[in-house]
Amino acid sequence: MTDRPSRAFRAAQTSRARIASAAARLMAEDGVTDIGRAKEKAARQLGLPASASLPDNAEVETELRLYQTLHQGDTQPEILRRLRREAADLMAFLADFRPYLTGPVLEGTAGAFSAIDLLLFADSAKEVEIFLLDQGLPVTHADPRQGHHWHNHWLEAILRLATPLAEANLSIFPPHCERHAFKHRDGRLRQRIRLEALEALLENA
Repeated sequence: MTDRPSRAFRAAQTSRARIASAAARLMAEDGVTDIGRAKEKAARQLGLPASASLPDNAEVETELRLYQTLHQGDTQPEILRRLRREAADLMAFLADFRPYLTGPVLEGTAGAFSAIDLLLFADSAKEVEIFLLDQGLPVTHADPRQGHHWHNHWLEAILRLATPLAEANLSIFPPHCERHAFKHRDGRLRQRIRLEALEALLENA
């Protein structure tokens, strides 16, 4: 009797590991950029029941880093460098809205299908949208991605902008939110940096 829980626990851990590995492959190779969707799709592909225990985001990110090191080591670092350079150019362009880089481009897991995620702090989302339209840059509105904790009671809008290299998601918050810590749904602190720190990162890469 005492062995049953341990066996069930080991089986759940094995399933989580398999899902994390398959989800990482989907993100790296198939362009699934939403980590929650990648986990669900991986579980279905593995034929696991809907009740299967899913890995947390950190587990998938660990597997993604491993996959990129093993299978994309000759291409992913250069893609990441170019995305960071593109992000720096965009942040300089949006300097009036106090941009911060966050997400995979900052964390180092960005690949060929990744978007650039920026946090902006402005009096209104309309102000940002008008600025972009005045520059001849069409934008669309997007919904928060599954698995991301964006403090939705403060989030004013997410504007999606196409850059020459990748899509950019501009999450716009009121100015007072700049002082707040942003977290993932699993409680981990969401990293974010200003342009100066990104430029230093690029110089030291």
